[in-house]
Amino acid sequence: MNCHCGSNRQFSECCEPIIRNKNAQRPEQLMRSRYSAYVVKNYDYLLTTYAPVQQKNLSLQALRENSESTKWLRLEVLDTTESDDVGTVEFVATYSIDGDFFAMHELSSFIKQDGNWYYTSGLTKEKSGQITPTRNDPCPCGSGKKYKKCCLA
Repeated sequence: MNCHCGSNRQFSECCEPIIRNKNAQRPEQLMRSRYSAYVVKNYDYLLTTYAPVQQKNLSLQALRENSESTKWLRLEVLDTTESDDVGTVEFVATYSIDGDFFAMHELSSFIKQDGNWYYTSGLTKEKSGQITPTRNDPCPCGSGKKYKKCCLA
């Protein structure tokens, strides 16, 4: 199965080992693996990849409740930056809730502590919000088909 993160690699060779071993080597790997963890509903991994200072203010139950009805459709990484211990990843994640489509355009920030990368925060960008495709638009799910021949059908 192709990885959920859109890398065109197999899940078993891309994000799954990172999710299992918590060993992202770069901010982009961590961001992609976090997206995949949302898809497969691995909230334990999501919680442990928040910066340690933030983890105490979060719970598995809150992560689960905020994401349970979300169907993640595709991820597009727009830009990445990285230095020794900080990084950013700009991306657009497309998802649906109850048949409505949405885009999350975010600039995520990451820090490296004790040899591990952690997510610290995200800045919502201008392409975020509900998507209302028309029949002949490309389907928001990323299939490459027109909306009328895909998710609208």
